[in-house]
Amino acid sequence: MMPYLGDAYNLARWMARNPEDAKDIVQEAMIRAFRFFDGYHDGSAKAWLLTIVRNTGYTWLRQNRAHEINAVFEEEALEVPERSPGPEAQAAQSANQELLHKALERVPLEFREIVILRDLEGFSYKEIVAITDLPMGTVMSRLSRARTRLQQELMERAGKEIEREL
Repeated sequence: MMPYLGDAYNLARWMARNPEDAKDIVQEAMIRAFRFFDGYHDGSAKAWLLTIVRNTGYTWLRQNRAHEINAVFEEEALEVPERSPGPEAQAAQSANQELLHKALERVPLEFREIVILRDLEGFSYKEIVAITDLPMGTVMSRLSRARTRLQQELMERAGKEIEREL
């Protein structure tokens, strides 16, 4: 499970949108994983662990922030480590990442988690089905809706940025 600790934290951080809360979620998920290790039967250890992280995250959100589970989010963007391009490229990259993260946070959690698992974590549809315990059609539908919603959010935000520059 240790090789997937970073992936577990990444998913928890996107769910909770707070580094300290994400640490709590991952810690609880790791305890659950050790406790129920006998229930693991071959297959993807990463998918198995992230299923536990996801379930722990939803439990934590219901207990601590039930109003946010289906809410639309408008908090500050999460920090993303940057490579070291020149100053102009850094500024453009930072602005694009901030725009993307703000748009992604506005996508409802049920759709956002699918985009995170597919596009950021690189899971196959089959693995996402195993992690989320959703039917394949639902995963595909949510991913499509999430991408459409994300595209709309990006276009709106980009339009607002252009208006500010004018």
